[in-house]
Amino acid sequence: MLNKIKILYYYFRTKYGFKFKNREELLNWQNKQVIKLLKKIMPKSPFYTEYFKNFSVIDWQKFPLIDKSLMMENFDNLNTAGIKKSEAFETAYNAEKLRDFSPTINNITVGLSSGTSGNRGIFLLSDEERFKWAGTILAKVLPCSIFSKHKIAFFLRANSNVYTTVNSNNINFEFFDLLNPLEQHLKRLNEFQPSVLVAPASMLRLLARAKEDKKLNVNPEKIISVAEVLDSLDESYIFKQFNQKIHQIYQCTEGFLASTCQYGTLHINEDMVVIQKEYLDKDLGKFIPIITDFSRTTQPIIRYRLNDILTEKKEPCLCGSVFTAIEKIEGRCDDIFYLPAIEGEKLIPVFPDFICRAIIYSSPEIEEYMAIQHSFDLTEIFLKSSCEDKNNLSNLVEKSLKELFEKLNCKAPELKINYNYDKLEKPCDKKLKRVKRVFNIEGE
Repeated sequence: MLNKIKILYYYFRTKYGFKFKNREELLNWQNKQVIKLLKKIMPKSPFYTEYFKNFSVIDWQKFPLIDKSLMMENFDNLNTAGIKKSEAFETAYNAEKLRDFSPTINNITVGLSSGTSGNRGIFLLSDEERFKWAGTILAKVLPCSIFSKHKIAFFLRANSNVYTTVNSNNINFEFFDLLNPLEQHLKRLNEFQPSVLVAPASMLRLLARAKEDKKLNVNPEKIISVAEVLDSLDESYIFKQFNQKIHQIYQCTEGFLASTCQYGTLHINEDMVVIQKEYLDKDLGKFIPIITDFSRTTQPIIRYRLNDILTEKKEPCLCGSVFTAIEKIEGRCDDIFYLPAIEGEKLIPVFPDFICRAIIYSSPEIEEYMAIQHSFDLTEIFLKSSCEDKNNLSNLVEKSLKELFEKLNCKAPELKINYNYDKLEKPCDKKLKRVKRVFNIEGE
């Protein structure tokens, strides 16, 4: 009973408690929350005590950065629960191996990230943090009141105590393991009849196809894309089959970072996190987020540099929120294509969004795609299309990409068009990337 009261408290606080008149008021409030957090966790985290020893908590915005590798390297001394990295990894690994995600360490929930950036991260959450997460996310994503009946179908690589916390008399949460066959999922979904469907974009596309083929008969009130970049091509197809707006949740090991409002605009959850911007291109509004999460104390996230690329929304959202609006999550920095400049030795960055748009807008015949940069001289484009004139389609894609490269003043690589998209290895327990670079660049 006490757990439910706590979840309700955080639900109502999130939904009705935070009302900021303007950005200045929000930023002042955030600053107080971060200072309060630092005073609480610094004495309990030997790593942060040492790492920030030359700074006053008042100057936290100038603290040195951390990233995933530094956090994992100092895991034992960074967390405030005295949990060893080896113990946490063993618990989380066994949970994934046995597909039993209930075990904890001293009532601390442990989980693993998917490891798409090359090294897997470990996250820790206390019971109080789980209740806070549950109340907050329910306030932000439920299509109507928490007291209404909801049936949530949640697709992900791994379950967690964090997710099952939302279960209650009114909320029926069902975990769908991405490792299981699609046919099994379709059968369960048809029986379950979810009111809320949450899944990675690649799974939502498969479910949309099943709906088109009359194999899936569900009509959820809300559809939410998680874990992967929601490509506009996938978004259009999913929207067409389900006939509704596709919402998003931006969440990772480092926190619950953003969610969409009623207008479908992605807003940073600035009632939980501060996001500072390391601009890649200020004119285009493209930046790398640096996170300080003032809602977590077990595994403090202070001035944490993500590897993602976000694009700011230039126009204010109709919802009127003062929280930062995001136009697009593009993917990871290590998936930016780089090409030699036409003149000189400079390398020109080609953002994933540029590649996506060039391919998608080249022809409406394209159903799915993937762009892989093998080297400065070779980029391979995998296409799926029922178009009969493949030569013409290839020419349109090549023309569109070459126009992009010319506009950016970089040398066009050899473009290899491949129609074996369905033969690409796309394991369901890994995040789908539409644009990826498979070689390293010196000094990166």
